[in-house]
Amino acid sequence: MDIIKSSRDNLPVLQLKGRFDAHEVEPVNAWLAEHTGKGEARIIVNLEGMNFIDSTALSTLVRGLKNCRERNGDLHICSLQQPVRVIFELTRLDKAFDIFPTEEEAAKGF
Repeated sequence: MDIIKSSRDNLPVLQLKGRFDAHEVEPVNAWLAEHTGKGEARIIVNLEGMNFIDSTALSTLVRGLKNCRERNGDLHICSLQQPVRVIFELTRLDKAFDIFPTEEEAAKGF
């Protein structure tokens, strides 16, 4: 998995590409903990290049969402490809997360 760290409109952005599974969650956990620990409660996770996600990875994103919301913020997901979108829909996590078509729209959604 490739991890690209950036920002948009002064919001931290984590872009993930490839497979996001149990073997890849540690760097994402660390990044989310670092940013929520700094008080940055508004985060964007761009999954444009993601072609697979498993339950451990979903749990990592849910934990990040919970941490953001505990700090009166939110975690926005954007740019889901169809195979990953289906997983979000099957697990009903599409109801828990605010999901946007683009990173720009995710930033404007705060």
